[in-house]
Parts: sequence; C-alpha cells; structure tokens
Amino acid sequence: MKDIINSRCGWAGTDELYIKYHDEEWGRPVSDDKTLFEFLVLESAQAGLSWLTILRKREGYRRAFHGFDVEKVARMTAEDVERLMRFDGIVKNRLKINSAVNNAKLFMAVQEEFGSFYRYVLSFFPNHQPVVNHFSALTQIPAVSPESEAMSRDMKRRGFRFFGPTICYAFFQATGFVNDHIEGCFCNAAQYAKSQPHVQPETLITGPEGTNAEMRHSRP
Repeated sequence: MKDIINSRCGWAGTDELYIKYHDEEWGRPVSDDKTLFEFLVLESAQAGLSWLTILRKREGYRRAFHGFDVEKVARMTAEDVERLMRFDGIVKNRLKINSAVNNAKLFMAVQEEFGSFYRYVLSFFPNHQPVVNHFSALTQIPAVSPESEAMSRDMKRRGFRFFGPTICYAFFQATGFVNDHIEGCFCNAAQYAKSQPHVQPETLITGPEGTNAEMRHSRP
C-alpha cells in the first residue's frame, strides 16, 4: 500500500466512503458523548472485520440502535436482540449485539462516575491531551499504545466486551484522541490540530492507572 494517495493517507484508497471518513472524521477531536458511544458500538462491531464493512453498514447500525441513544440502547431487551438478528442492516452476530446493550449500560455507569465518557477517556492521557503523532509512513503507525492498553484493561475490568487494546486504539484514532495522519496527507496534524484542541477538564481526573500526570507516555 502506498503511503500517500491523492494527498491522503494511503489506507483511504479511492473508495468514496473511505475518503469521506478520512477527510471529515478520522483523527478529528470528538468530545460529544453521543458520538463517542456511536464509535464504541461501531468499533466493537468491527472486531474480526474490515472497518469499511462497518462504515457501509453505519446507517443500519444507526437504525438498529436508536440513533446511538445510549439510554435507549441500555434498555433493549432479549426480544430486541432477536429482532436485530433478522435485520440485514448490521452484522448479525448475537455476541456483538448483546455486547452493544451491555456496553451501553456500562457506558452510562462511567458517565455517572466521571461526569462524561469523554472525561474518562482523557484520564488515560498525559495532561488530559490527545496524542499527535508525526509519522512519515503507514508502517510506523502502531496497532496499540500504552493508553489503549491501559483503557482496554480497565474497560475489561468494568465488564465491557469486544474492546481490546487494538480496537481501543482504533477508537482513539476515529475520535481524535490520537492523530495518525502521516506527513504528506493534507489532513496532517500540523494543519488543524491546534485549531480543534480537546478542552482540558477543569479538575484533574484520577484514572485506574493513577493520575494522567503519573503516566509515562512512550512510543515504539
């Protein structure tokens, strides 16, 4: 795969849906919990599949999971799961559908504990700030990070499913907690990261690994 295709990260290729996602969403900071829940559902559904497969079913997931309204998803029943097993708009995997309902309940518990899921995610990052990488080749982009390993471990402890460290890192990339646009891409961090920063919380958040100031950030 070429590192750069048409002034974009090469992974976007020439598929129009992938290009739109790359240009308008990937690496762009997200602080809204509803959007974060959407990506939590979508990234969990991706496990074992290609991201493009999930993007093509995104509107189906929106219909299936009440527009990603976390409270409505948390109230979904066994009957709802059976209905979705007959719905062609999503990946019909019973474990993944059940995990979306389970994760919605836990997502709300995290919101209650931290004030928002956004604040919870930031608690794993040094100084509550996203990571902006400066890679020159796609092969330099890692599959996991210290932050994704720590957050995935804590989420597993809380009972979340289908959210291992690789999926967690993909979630970071999708929601701008990590910016991995490579040099030569017109979406490279240097062009817009400073104009769309994550807002630093007013108070220090203590995460399961200690305060983020105590974490040691490193890259392979």
